[in-house]
Formats: sequence, structure tokens, C-alpha cells
Amino acid sequence: MPSANESLTSEVLPKQTSQEVTNPIEVLPEEVRQQLITLATKVNHVFVTGAGGFLGQAICRFLRSVNIKVTGFARSEYPQLSQIGVTMIQGDVTDVNALAIAMKHCDLIFHVAAKAGVWGSKSDYFKPNVDGTKNIVNLCKEQGIKHLVYTSTPSVTFAGIDETGIDESQPYAKRFLNYYAESKALAEQVVLAANNDNLKTVALRPHLIWGPNDPHLVPRVIERAKAKRLKLVGKEDKLVDTIYVDNAAYAHILAALTLTEKKPVCAGKAYFISNDEPITMASMLNNILACAQLPPVTQRVPSMLAYGVGSLLEWFYLTLGKKKEPMMTRFVAKQLSTSHYFDISAAKKDFGYRAFISIDEGMIRLKQSLL
Repeated sequence: MPSANESLTSEVLPKQTSQEVTNPIEVLPEEVRQQLITLATKVNHVFVTGAGGFLGQAICRFLRSVNIKVTGFARSEYPQLSQIGVTMIQGDVTDVNALAIAMKHCDLIFHVAAKAGVWGSKSDYFKPNVDGTKNIVNLCKEQGIKHLVYTSTPSVTFAGIDETGIDESQPYAKRFLNYYAESKALAEQVVLAANNDNLKTVALRPHLIWGPNDPHLVPRVIERAKAKRLKLVGKEDKLVDTIYVDNAAYAHILAALTLTEKKPVCAGKAYFISNDEPITMASMLNNILACAQLPPVTQRVPSMLAYGVGSLLEWFYLTLGKKKEPMMTRFVAKQLSTSHYFDISAAKKDFGYRAFISIDEGMIRLKQSLL
């Protein structure tokens, strides 16, 4: 979420609609629905930051599918969420007063909002991602909110080299290639350090979220392919983990449900989550292109060349004070030329996570959404 403050226009929360929600998302497996129903018996009112984002909207749809009371927090209006019964509040996570008003009477927080991306100043990322998270944690303590699920990222451990089946014992990177990863690592530590008997916290690290209506990965791949600017990086294909958006939302629900237990095993911990189906970057990109009825990408550039171009473009953009993201950065070059797949045994064991939509099924749904 950008760092510019945006205050609430009123200090009185709008009334939660009593409208019954009918099929706000596709029919869920019965096990998933039953877990949501159980969560509804454990919490009264859920607060979702970044509710208008890709993952935030999915979490809201899950919650409202069983009529859990939800307040969503975002900088813009999202009528599609209001229509399914989410009370939407406009504001920014850097605005403590706005947050304090919006969070009143909530007992479970999904803190999803973040300034994402690979380009920008330190303050662009640290104000919303670090300071904003501190605001959330402090207000949880002040208002007696007992459960906090934080959306982190695997980038907190990424040091520019292959990550092949690593688990949560992997330490934070000693040197980060962008401010996004550094800010998220600091924020994750703030959340986990806050865990105690009064506030139970957990951090989830989803990797490459995608699916229908994805505003990030899918449109960027398609746009670059149409412009003949999409290329594979490196001589060999490396495996990466991805996660379909509904699976990412489901993991958040399961983590929250586990946090409500008397002695939650996941409290104070971070977890990698994925579809548990490592796939080569080339296959992932070409699957997306096939959904858009575009030819596969086959052209490659050497990884060192991509890194060099990224370094040069970063210097050039910084020198000229350009705000627009360069076509290539060092971080992107390293991400595209290294392996990123994770051992998610801990998430399976501690809160029973399993992806219920496979990559193949997800691609069918993505293709249908692009027709």
C-alpha cells in the first residue's frame, strides 16, 4: 500500500450490512467450508488490511461465504466487496487514527496490506511495510485484539542464490537486493516478536500468487509477451513454487483457525506456503501465455547479462530520479535465474494446509477468465 496518508471521512464506522451472501466465490470443498464455519464460531469480527488487493479480496470472499462479519481497510473504494457484505473503510496503514477507528471491536486481524514491487525509495517501502505493521501490532495490544495473521513473503530469505526445498530454518538474508524484501523481513520480525499470551501472531510466506483477476503477474507476462519483450533468463530452467490465490487465502484461514486454539502450535512462527507443485519458470510462463492464446516464450538471455543490464538501469534511473520501474533490476534478474521452491511440511503439520486447487485446475480457471 502506498505511503501517502488518507484519513477517514468520518469517525463513525458504517453499519455492517446484514445482507446474506450467496455464492460470493466458487463452491468450496465441504472440508474448507466446514473449517470456515468453525472459524465463525471462534471470532466475531474480522479486520482485513489491503482488502482491495488480490489476496485481500480472496480472504474477504472466503470469510463472507459463511457470513463472518468483516471490515475491510483500503485506500480506495471496492464496490464488489461492499456488495458481498464487507464494511469497507478508506484509509492507510500509516494513519494510526484511521486504523484505530477501523479496528475497533475486531478480534482477528489479517494484515495483508503492503507496498509491493521491486523499485522505489527506502521510505516508500519502510513507511507502509514496517511502520504500518508496527501500527497494527501496537493497536492490537491497545485494543485487546487477540489474533493477528500477517502476510509476509519468501523474499525475506532470498540472498540471490538458489533456494531448493528450503524450510523455515533458513535465516533472513544478510543482504537484500531491494527495499521491499528488507522491509518485509523487518515487519515479519515485528509481528513474530509481538506474540505472547494476549496476542497470538503468525506470518505466512506465499510465493507468486496467481489466478483469475490477478493484477500483477498474469497481466505483466501477457503484456510483455505481446510487446515481444518477454524472455527467459539463464541457460537452464529452474524450479519455482507458485500458489493459486484461493489456496493462499485458505492457508490464511487455517492459520487463523489454529491461532484460536488454547495452545496454538503456529503462534510466533513463520511459514512458507505454496501449491506444493514446483514448476520451471518457463513452464509457468508458457502456461499463462497458453491461457491467453499466445505463443510460448523460447528466447533466452544469459543471467549475467540480465543482472548487468539491471544494475545499469538501476544506476541510470536513480541518477535521473525516475520513479517508473526499470524493465530489469538486479533483484528480478536473480529471481528469474534461480530456484525458489520450499518445504512446506511445517504448514501441513501445524495447521493442516493442503492446496485444494492444483496448478492444472487453476490454469483452466485462468483461461476461462481471460476468454
